[in-house]
Amino acid sequence: QVQLLQSGGGFVQAGGSLLLSCEASALTFTDYNMGWFRQGPGKEREFVAAITWSNKNTYYEDYARGRFTISRDNAKNTIYLQMNSQRPEDTAVYYCHGRELGTWNEYWGQGAQVTVSS
Repeated sequence: QVQLLQSGGGFVQAGGSLLLSCEASALTFTDYNMGWFRQGPGKEREFVAAITWSNKNTYYEDYARGRFTISRDNAKNTIYLQMNSQRPEDTAVYYCHGRELGTWNEYWGQGAQVTVSS
């Protein structure tokens, strides 16, 4: 059974940093483009960042560009989201996401709460 297991998250003061991790299992990791989404209080889930299977291309939502960095280690079946210069509006549940190349198959992590205090 495919599983995306997230770790990281927690509380941080504004201006601080957090690292999220997401380890995939029971799939061929390089068959998947991976990404991060988030859902703030009372808001819809929104795109944060994505990285292609080959590690060659990354994509960011405007609010994340320059502050967040997505990366992946294909040898460890893991992606990361390094979040710097955090703001209170970054408070949300962050979800890892994987989409299989050439299909509509997708999987979600269990979510991790990130709370940024002002």
